Amino acid sequence: MTELAKTFDPAAIEARWYAHWEDKGLFRPERGEAEPFTIVIPPPNVTGSLHIGHALDNTLQDILIRHARLQGKDALWVVGTDHAGIATQMVVERQMNARGEKRTDYTREQFVEKVWDWKAESGGTITGQLRRLGASCDWANERFTMDEGFSKAVLKVFVDLYNQKLLYRDKRLVNWDPGLKTAISDLEVETKEINGKFWHLSYPLEDGSGTISVATTRPETMLADMAVAVNPEDERYKALIGKNVKLPITGRLVPIVADEHADPELGSGAVKITPGHDFNDFEVGKRAGLKPADMLNMLDAEANVVQTADGLIPAELLGLERFEARKRVVAMLEEQGVLEKVEDRVIQTPYGDRSGAVIEPWLTDQWYVDAETLAKPALEAVRSGAIKVVPETWKKTYYNWLENIQPWCVSRQLWWGHQIPAWYDEDGNCYVAEDEGAAQALAGNKKLTRDSDVLDTWFSSALWPFGTLGWPESTTNLQRHYPNDVLISGFDILFFWDARMIMQGLHFMEEVPFKTLYLHGLVRAADGSKMSKSKGNTVDPLGLIDKYGADALRFTLSAMESQGRDIKMDEKRVEGYRNFATKLWNASRFCQANGIGASKTLRAPDTTLAVNRWIVAETIETVQKLDLAFADLRYDEAANTIYQFTWSRFCDWYLELIKGQIDEETKAVAGWVLDQILVMLHPFMPFITEELWHALADPAHPREHDIIVAQWPHADTHVLDTGAAAEIDWLIRLVSEIRAARAELNVPPGAKLALHVRDASSLTAERLERQATALGRLARVEGISLDAAPEGGAAQVVVDEATYVLPLEGVIDLAAERARLTKGIEAAAKERDSLAGRLGNPSFVERAKPEAVEKARADHAEKSAEAERLQAALARLG
Repeated sequence: MTELAKTFDPAAIEARWYAHWEDKGLFRPERGEAEPFTIVIPPPNVTGSLHIGHALDNTLQDILIRHARLQGKDALWVVGTDHAGIATQMVVERQMNARGEKRTDYTREQFVEKVWDWKAESGGTITGQLRRLGASCDWANERFTMDEGFSKAVLKVFVDLYNQKLLYRDKRLVNWDPGLKTAISDLEVETKEINGKFWHLSYPLEDGSGTISVATTRPETMLADMAVAVNPEDERYKALIGKNVKLPITGRLVPIVADEHADPELGSGAVKITPGHDFNDFEVGKRAGLKPADMLNMLDAEANVVQTADGLIPAELLGLERFEARKRVVAMLEEQGVLEKVEDRVIQTPYGDRSGAVIEPWLTDQWYVDAETLAKPALEAVRSGAIKVVPETWKKTYYNWLENIQPWCVSRQLWWGHQIPAWYDEDGNCYVAEDEGAAQALAGNKKLTRDSDVLDTWFSSALWPFGTLGWPESTTNLQRHYPNDVLISGFDILFFWDARMIMQGLHFMEEVPFKTLYLHGLVRAADGSKMSKSKGNTVDPLGLIDKYGADALRFTLSAMESQGRDIKMDEKRVEGYRNFATKLWNASRFCQANGIGASKTLRAPDTTLAVNRWIVAETIETVQKLDLAFADLRYDEAANTIYQFTWSRFCDWYLELIKGQIDEETKAVAGWVLDQILVMLHPFMPFITEELWHALADPAHPREHDIIVAQWPHADTHVLDTGAAAEIDWLIRLVSEIRAARAELNVPPGAKLALHVRDASSLTAERLERQATALGRLARVEGISLDAAPEGGAAQVVVDEATYVLPLEGVIDLAAERARLTKGIEAAAKERDSLAGRLGNPSFVERAKPEAVEKARADHAEKSAEAERLQAALARLG
């Protein structure tokens, strides 16, 4: 055996073992016709760095892939990065700006070449960081959403959807980022609360019979108003429906229309309608009979005022930036006497998460996918159980979104990305084909110009489960590994990515992309608040790895991953699991020192001693529990099962029970159990388990294989011995009770106490005789007797039918001990009752900060338990 260092140092082993695994090709060993098991990584942005959410997501995936590999499966974890259109283009443009250059100084082709150069030089940061986490991906076949093969798949999907009338060009409202001058997805919009105003305006009726009041947070948009909506059931306005109002400033005549969007309880009950600049108003306009082509637009791509199609905006407003225009419009409304009042109000305002610009709903021509048609099979796949959603609570959200899905805008006004395969002739006719030659064949001899837009990155990443496996070619990988087995994803991209993969997978492969969809929660700060840089409460996973090791971080995330709940990330938990790793390290050193090494058999060794039969049974039960937890994707249960078995059963009890009596049978059993622990723990803590796996082997007979490709333990129930298990469990309970009594009553640690047993059954008497040596050593007792205890103060504990009496006369000051316990009970009870009073006060519970209420509850539980414990200790004295 290679002698283990006295202290466990994660940094000394992690990089070495990861390089070894990767160099030897052990992340994808040759498994022939073994059962396939497939996961695809949610491709991180090529610009990205590892954050704590990535660490959680990839730890959960790696646990499953390592477990499947240990089961002998052909485990494939597809890995790659996303080209991240907006993010990557911004990075490269910022570098240009720092050099006094800008994108438009170059041709599109030159700029795209510079982005590829940047990727080659700086685009691999996150893949290196994933390696530090221990992610055992198939790096040898790493993919990129703009590599040649994947790009071919993207273009084919676009062309096929277009030819199937499921993809089209249309004029609709989009989230427009005036800073980046592109449409963006909802996920890239960050809503913030800002202090704004609510302007109340008076619009005169065309016939001069009166006015109608409306209110808005964006008064400049009244330059493109096209209607005023009132609720059809609102008696105040029924007589006005169908009449016109004459807008201030522009003089435009617009109708009063009936629409349920107008809420009679809000404001005046009348709403100004600007279909070209508000998502709700767009729908009202369509219901009122307006076509998108007829809706007025008053802003350009940089959100400056432009003339509307009817030419009614005054010249003095043209060219003004939108917020400057707002000031001028408000002043003009005031001059015309139609500004009724202004209220201060907190407004939910959308911002671009990258540009920081206020997002503008903007009417523009974009490419759309008919998501409603594609959503129908995706709904049925989950309803029928073809895709299992874990936890099931997310199914309702999934159904609701897909049942109300809108056309999916897939075009972006960028240079970096998959350029849309559409060409236009001089008359505006469109030709869609996979390459220019095919488009030209469709157009004849007409001169063509390619669409300058690129595809949304969510469009390409929706093809990830089959595009990465070689589609549209019918490759061996595609045939073996599609559909994937599990997709692990944060719930926040359920619609942006997961649902779209289901839609595209079903449409192009005619089969679900994955059999199970596992949705995990967010990683939050220790107090439960959302992490953000502005709050300064973010957690750097690489910093935690530097401090505690990757194994400790991985185990923390898995142990805290409970279905349907967010994780409250506390560094103390990481430290605690680093201590767990150290405990395992020290237990292995103890084994080495006592001649216990690698097992020579996969089967449990033959046993005669009760303690060995017990630990073998405990091992088998642990395997059974782990198998169930893995089957149900219960990460917290799996982690807790192996933790409790390793720390409590093996380290704290088994190794203590065998001290001083380690014969050849015990060496064989201990070595076998430790091997099973290392294999069971490997998916969670890969680095320390690989190190110990080899260190425990005899140098003359090294391991035949690394632990990463070892064999998962088999739950062989034939070796279960209920009698031995019951006896050692009884021994552990008895020792624990005696130790607790000694501690509570301040019995000196070195004091050996007599033990008198009342009401013992014949079975208990036999156990006492067999386990007398262990009891003497572990519970510090001597002279076990079934006779009555002498008169005087004593501690009493009850285990099963028997009462165990420990005389304490002359060992401790019984009167002083009773006084100490009584005083402690009174103090704990007083604090408990005080806290109960606070928690019973509705004013405190409702008005105090949530964290203060939570702390009071925790303190109350602690003091209640303390009072009960001390009361029990006092009762023990008799």
